[in-house]
Amino acid sequence: MAYEDRTYHGIPRTKGQTARLLVESPEDGPTQRLKLTVLRELRAKDEEQLGGFGWGYNGSGTSRAAAAILADALDLGDPIKAGISFCEWPQDDILIRLREDFCIEVLSQFCDEWRLRRGVIVRWAHSWFIQRGITELPGAVRDLPPLENIDA
Repeated sequence: MAYEDRTYHGIPRTKGQTARLLVESPEDGPTQRLKLTVLRELRAKDEEQLGGFGWGYNGSGTSRAAAAILADALDLGDPIKAGISFCEWPQDDILIRLREDFCIEVLSQFCDEWRLRRGVIVRWAHSWFIQRGITELPGAVRDLPPLENIDA
């Protein structure tokens, strides 16, 4: 499967609407973002009962956002089926640790609105697995494309 780059865009809660996670075509810079294409919107399965996604803190909304982003970015499929949701069993201990560390190291640091490229997420996950000596890697992490050379 060819590597598909994309951008994850977190939009904060507004009055009457929960926080949103959009998956967009990757574009650099503010003027390029005027032409963005939304590929899809990630949804929290339990949005009505538990309040959906969150970031900027470490809590259940952040954990739900991490599950959705990691499942999409690492091509794990549905977050529930991938074992990175905390709402259903059985759960994969490695993916739970991955999700929670992503919450702490990445999502809890974000401000209200943010964008994050898929390459950053996949490379973060790659280093996370390597640091823990885990050699069974998800396909998107195993087949990571090389960094492009940038001339100075």
